[in-house]
Amino acid sequence: MKTFLTAALLLGCLGTGAVRGQTARAGSLLVLAKADQTLAIVDPGTLEVLGRVPSGPDPHEVVAASDGRTAYISNYNGGGNIITVVDLVGLKALAPIDLGPLRAPHGLTFVGGKLWFTAEGAKVIGSYDPASAKIDWVLGTGQNRTHMIFVSDDLARMVTSNVSSATMTIIEKSAGRGRGAPVAPAGVQPGTGNRGRGPGGQGDWDETVVPVGRGAEGFDVSPDGKEIWAANAQDGTVSIVDVATKTVTQTLAANVNGANRLKFTPDGKLAFVSTLSGTDVVIINAGTRREVKRLKVGRAAGIQMQPDGARVYVACTPDNTVAVIDLKSLEVVGRIDAGGQPDGLAWAPAAPR
Repeated sequence: MKTFLTAALLLGCLGTGAVRGQTARAGSLLVLAKADQTLAIVDPGTLEVLGRVPSGPDPHEVVAASDGRTAYISNYNGGGNIITVVDLVGLKALAPIDLGPLRAPHGLTFVGGKLWFTAEGAKVIGSYDPASAKIDWVLGTGQNRTHMIFVSDDLARMVTSNVSSATMTIIEKSAGRGRGAPVAPAGVQPGTGNRGRGPGGQGDWDETVVPVGRGAEGFDVSPDGKEIWAANAQDGTVSIVDVATKTVTQTLAANVNGANRLKFTPDGKLAFVSTLSGTDVVIINAGTRREVKRLKVGRAAGIQMQPDGARVYVACTPDNTVAVIDLKSLEVVGRIDAGGQPDGLAWAPAAPR
């Protein structure tokens, strides 16, 4: 934290928050400012911006490594092929990851010591190993605009949303031994269509494509792993997919046209849906499937839950602010000025000293 504060003062980047007198959490909020092409590191206790780092061109999503020392930013950039790497301790951008032919990177997650990503232009998902500094696995989805990605902690299941195909893809590890791999770019070991070799050559992967609503983009997997909720931007609905049967069991008429992201609270009781078409965040009770509240925050894109379940952060991109919502009162309790057009959000654990 001392490193953060010293660097922030030197850069003249300190901002002011709307909430005071709260204890700092064990971590930081990361906010991408698309207009400024910067990554802001925010103290969630004071809502102060501790520092800003160049994000690279057209930043869309960000994720932190498990140790909190490094962040990765997908640079969509009209079909570009880089992921920007940021040193969160030294507050500086490092050499970007060159994805080669895997263009238009977007969704990111960090699981099992690796960075997992989507590349819309190539219709694939892949993993990058920071230890070897190589892309070590790629699997095609065959779907249009493979956008966001989820990877389970045990690396046995992955889920993607495919916006233009109006589908979700469920990718699960199977017991097979694989059937070989086609010729690939240097450092890349792709899958073989619907049955691809897993990371490190271990096992097969089976893909199931599940039709959902039009414009399915933001989604989340329930904390118990039993359901996938997908927000359908064009239909204004939410599709609920049963993971066991891989079928849509219910479609909620949620009136969320323009939906951008959907996130469960850490306890799985509520689902938040943001939209760029209106000023309300829609809050749905996951048990009853009924709307709990529409909370006016501004036209919203990214959503990030605080791991301790105290708050949720919502990036209001056109309004140039990040709304802070208390999860007990379900009211806006603060605003963060993190830069122009905030969008992608992530949580960085406190880096070990």
